[in-house]
Parts: sequence; C-alpha cells; structure tokens
Amino acid sequence: MTSARDGDATAGNLRDTLLSLAANGYAGRSVARKGSTSDLSIDEALVLHSVGWEPVELVCGAAAFSIPAGIWTWSQGEVVAASAAYAGAMARAAAAIQAECRAAGGHGVVGVRVDVAVERHLVNAVLVGSAVAPGSGARPPAMPFLSDLSGRDFTLLRLGGWDPVGLAFGASFVNAPRRSASAALRQSSQNVELTNYTEALYAARESAMERMQAMASQLTGQGVVGVQVSEGPVPFARHALRFAAWGTVVKASERPDELGPVSVVVPLDDAKLAFDAASLRGG
Repeated sequence: MTSARDGDATAGNLRDTLLSLAANGYAGRSVARKGSTSDLSIDEALVLHSVGWEPVELVCGAAAFSIPAGIWTWSQGEVVAASAAYAGAMARAAAAIQAECRAAGGHGVVGVRVDVAVERHLVNAVLVGSAVAPGSGARPPAMPFLSDLSGRDFTLLRLGGWDPVGLAFGASFVNAPRRSASAALRQSSQNVELTNYTEALYAARESAMERMQAMASQLTGQGVVGVQVSEGPVPFARHALRFAAWGTVVKASERPDELGPVSVVVPLDDAKLAFDAASLRGG
C-alpha cells in the first residue's frame, strides 16, 4: 500500500523528469517549449522541416514617414522628398521586423509581404512574414535575414548552394515634363505616344533599380532574385509617376557540406479548376 508521502515523492520525481526532458530533449530529439505561429502553408512548413528549419513566429514591421506639403506641384525631375520618404519608411519597417524576428529567436524571415501606401502627406510601409530558425538551437544572428521568397523557394535556394542575405528595395517618383500647347492640341485627336510620360517612367525605373542594386551591394550580396515591381501614376498627382522595386538579395553559400540535390517541389495548395458538373453527363 502506497502512503501519501510516497505519492508526493513519485509525483515530484515525475515532474522533475518531465522538466529535464523538456530542457534537454529525449533520445536526441528536441522538444519544443512553445507552439509557433506562421502564415506558411502546410506544404511550405513541411518542406522547411525536411531541411531542418522550423517556423518560429509571425512577425511584422511598420513605419510611416511624412511627405512635406507643397511638393506635388508640376515641376521638372524627381520628387525627391517623396522618394526619400518611401526609402525611410521601408528601411524603418525592415529594421522593426528584424528586431521582432531576433526577439522571437528566429534567424530570418521568409515569405515577407510588402504593403506600401503612398498618400499625399505620408508613406506607410508594412512588412509581414514568418520568422524561421534551424532546429539546432543556434543563437540568433544580430541581423536576421529578410526574404520575400516562399518557404519552398527558400528551401530550393539553400539546397542549390545560395543563402538569402536581406531585402533590397528602391523607389522613385518623377514628374512628367509638361507638353507644349501645340503638342497637347495636336495629340488630343490622335492615337500617339505621350513621350513625356514615357520618358518620366523610364527615369523613375532607372533610379529605382539603381537604388535597389546599390542596397544589394551594401548587403554584400551577389544578386537579387524574385524581384517585384510596382509602377504607375500617382492618384492625387497625375502628372507624377512612381516606380518601386524590391527583391531578395542572395550570395553563394559557405557551407558546401550541407548542400543536397535540388528537386522540384509541387505545391499542394494549387487552385482547383472549376467546371460545370452537367458537362460530365453523356448525350
């Protein structure tokens, strides 16, 4: 017959054993201390797990930078204050999401979604993604990487011998040169190219791409992959055009022993093809 004192001792030993297993792992298999939250799909999480990486936490960075009043007048060249506000908002948002990632114990963020709203007097940037970390429990780096690549693409990138370094971006707002009165009158009744807008778009594109590439060089990257662009007129200043570009900076890996064969990964979340069920009937 077991006494109450023996029962207390047994419960205490069991509690100590469970705490020891949670702290040190059992049979070489680490035990998670808390659950994780991410916006990764199921197949992305499984692919990451297959190469020893796990989602840690859903992280976010946001920043709003003001645009001085009176800059959206129809003048020549770049709207410098707007371009600077865009760069400042993106840089501050990137620093904020990196800080959240490191605080959560992550080594980087994958699947970063970039949402930038440009208003007349401000630029608001929001970055959201999933912090990830290798299962080895290594200490998080001082500056976790940022990547807008999906979990699948991140895995293929690493297996192919490349590592993400960070997120590079560039933007430019440019005024379209005024047309002469004769040109405006002549073009009003014809289908002709508006060369002033074409030239402004090319100028904005060149500046934005150069800034993104310069940022990639500062991050010691060897290239930018998965580049996305956003361009078009500014709604509240139709004489101005905008062009923004961002992508993941990569460099060759320094861990050749960890590389594996690259394989094609078929996503499990493809959209289903819709069809009329009645079409299956014969006759």
